[in-house]
Amino acid sequence: MSDVEQGITKSALLLLALGPNEAAEILKHMNPREVQKLGMAMAKMQPQGREAIEALIHEVAIYAVKSAPVQADDDMIREMMTKALGDERANTLLARVLQDSDTAGIESLKWMDAATAADLIKNEHPQIIATILVHLEFDQAGEILKHFTERLRNDVLLRIATLDGVQPAALRELNEALTRVLSGSGHQIKKTSIGGVRHAAEILNFVGSTAETAILDNVREYDPDLAQRILDEMFVFENLMDIDDRGIQTILREVQSDQLIIALKGANPEMREKVFKNMSQRAAEMLREDLDSKGPVRLSEVEASQKEILKVVRRLAEEGQLVLSGKGGDDFV
Repeated sequence: MSDVEQGITKSALLLLALGPNEAAEILKHMNPREVQKLGMAMAKMQPQGREAIEALIHEVAIYAVKSAPVQADDDMIREMMTKALGDERANTLLARVLQDSDTAGIESLKWMDAATAADLIKNEHPQIIATILVHLEFDQAGEILKHFTERLRNDVLLRIATLDGVQPAALRELNEALTRVLSGSGHQIKKTSIGGVRHAAEILNFVGSTAETAILDNVREYDPDLAQRILDEMFVFENLMDIDDRGIQTILREVQSDQLIIALKGANPEMREKVFKNMSQRAAEMLREDLDSKGPVRLSEVEASQKEILKVVRRLAEEGQLVLSGKGGDDFV
């Protein structure tokens, strides 16, 4: 179990030990993804003895005693994140962290299912929709795109790909569209570094092959070079071939066997062999047998399993456990 997973498990146990009222107060201060992860961990948790709970509380108490009151300003946060993540990733994250008040209205969308969110924003101007989607997680934005008409979907993705940052006025406008209430105090804020080719590519990774092809064809008609640049930035299941053996082994430890079998049903022979050679001989033989005995699988099931594996891959990349390479050859983490 990774350090991140251990942290989630410990947090879930602590919330269960605190009880529903106290746990609810803590959860109020977390974002939807954090709540979802903790909820899943609590649901899966087996009964824990008194010793485990006492050990956890003791660990928390020691940490609390050692911790002194701290206060960080924007410059300190920026310096820490830049050193940890690099300029590009840090700037994207900081745009969301330090300017959260300007995107407060979008938070409500993060708690909605894709169909509901799409229905809520589909009648807004495509530029407003594009501005909203670049503030959501890539997979949620991709799911929302699926619920738009083809014309709107193509228009929005094209605007995302050509979006050169977001001005504060645009953030206020999208908040008006969602909440009808202006937020922010009018202080000076620089343009946020979100949107662009890579952002569009990340969203396209989650829309499915059919919609992906249609959207890229539309972009190609508008600007062939732009379409190629988006394609070069995309990381799809076949790009796992570019990961070294050690990285593949790391991925295989995190992926469920049933999910892997379905995903490989739609993979080419070279991809399968790369997986086989990074398993023990016995495990590879069993996987071959399972693939041979597995009957026909719907393409939608294959794509869904491959997407779940890609989510694992992206998480491992974000944790620094492996490095991905995009089709263009640049690091894609």
